[in-house]
Amino acid sequence: MASHSYSYCFQRVRKSLFLLLRSRDHILSNAKYSTNSGRRRVVVTGLGVVSPVGCNVETAWQTILSGQSKISRLVGEQYDKLPCRVAATIDTNHIDLEKCFSKTELKTMARATAFALIAAKESLTMAAWTPPIDDEESCQRTGVAIGMGMVDLMDICETNEALKKGYNRVSPFFVPRILPNMPAGQLSIRYGFRGPNHAVSTACATGAHAIGDAFRFIQHGDADVMVCGGAEACISPLAIAGFCRLRALSTAFNDEPMASSRPFDERRDGFVMGEGSAIFVLEELEHAKRRGAQIYAEILGYGLSGDASHLTAPREDGTGALLAMRRAIADAGQTVADIGYINAHATSTPIGDAIEARSIRTLFGDHTESVAVSSTKGAHGHLLGAAGNLEALFVVMACRQGVLPPTVNLQKVTDDMAGLHYVANRSEPWEGNRRRIALKNSFGFGGTNACLCIGEYGE
Repeated sequence: MASHSYSYCFQRVRKSLFLLLRSRDHILSNAKYSTNSGRRRVVVTGLGVVSPVGCNVETAWQTILSGQSKISRLVGEQYDKLPCRVAATIDTNHIDLEKCFSKTELKTMARATAFALIAAKESLTMAAWTPPIDDEESCQRTGVAIGMGMVDLMDICETNEALKKGYNRVSPFFVPRILPNMPAGQLSIRYGFRGPNHAVSTACATGAHAIGDAFRFIQHGDADVMVCGGAEACISPLAIAGFCRLRALSTAFNDEPMASSRPFDERRDGFVMGEGSAIFVLEELEHAKRRGAQIYAEILGYGLSGDASHLTAPREDGTGALLAMRRAIADAGQTVADIGYINAHATSTPIGDAIEARSIRTLFGDHTESVAVSSTKGAHGHLLGAAGNLEALFVVMACRQGVLPPTVNLQKVTDDMAGLHYVANRSEPWEGNRRRIALKNSFGFGGTNACLCIGEYGE
């Protein structure tokens, strides 16, 4: 029996080594499919979403195009004395976690992780990519890159209260629940994906960084398929209070929740917290074509920068945002004249929106009026670590369908922000007969900036 066991283990090890060597040869052979820059092309083959505007891709996209806001009033006496009493939450009539997971499963994961798993299921189904676990080559060439901006503070508070009652009251799953890499870890385990297992936590730039990093992993041959994005579920009285103390949240529209998030508008007074997840399946182009996958868009470039300026405020001259956009355009091999749309980070804060608008004007110069700009946060609030990926999903849909999503509640811009083509309140057709190419901006506390260049797919 022991001899048989050793023989079996040896065979498994030998097979794994063979697959690793074959994977290396596969990367080298794919060089003939690289772009002119010598890099592999990366396309979007799957999308999935759990969000305040909808819990599947089509519903979320149609809600965005309709110009509806899904922000509502926070209910409960714990919120009554807080300056901000609005948020964009997941409708429990659309997603009931207790029906999606067993009680045992829910004990092991935070709500953000659960949202990520639900969104990933839709995305993988759309991509038709669920290789069996015993297909070792496919599983070894599929990776995960999912981030979380911040953990649910209530998990920590409730566990601290449990500890006061006794050591044994602390859940053995407490630490795994609050680790930011657990959405990636849980997904990898569930589907047997053994490529890069990567997690990002860069505040509100998390989701965009996760997609950008996954894009690079495929470009550089670390994987053929990456499941990527971000998840966030941290709305609580403590989180609201903390952001209010930073004077970051909207407080002037508690009686008009749907009017509270108003990017670029002169009456904007702070962002509105949201929750949810959006998950992409990215794939090396030739891999996708060989298996006949539907292609929704192409990731063309990725730019990163740091403000090196302030803990929470963007650099006043806008150079942090400008550098990220410029680097994404250069990485894509494009020019500012090729960009037709920018999905802005614009969170509805007085300072941040104005700085981003100035950075766009500075970078695009004479081409400023030919590029459309919008922020969908007026509809779904600011999902923090899941903002960049959710909004990138809407960029993919815009590139695919030729429709520009609107900025809800944008009534009037101040003189210092004039000169841009804002898509206000109603969607617009993406005019022109050139290839549709867009930028997606995401900026985070600590001065971290990311920009994705996304384009309509074409041979």
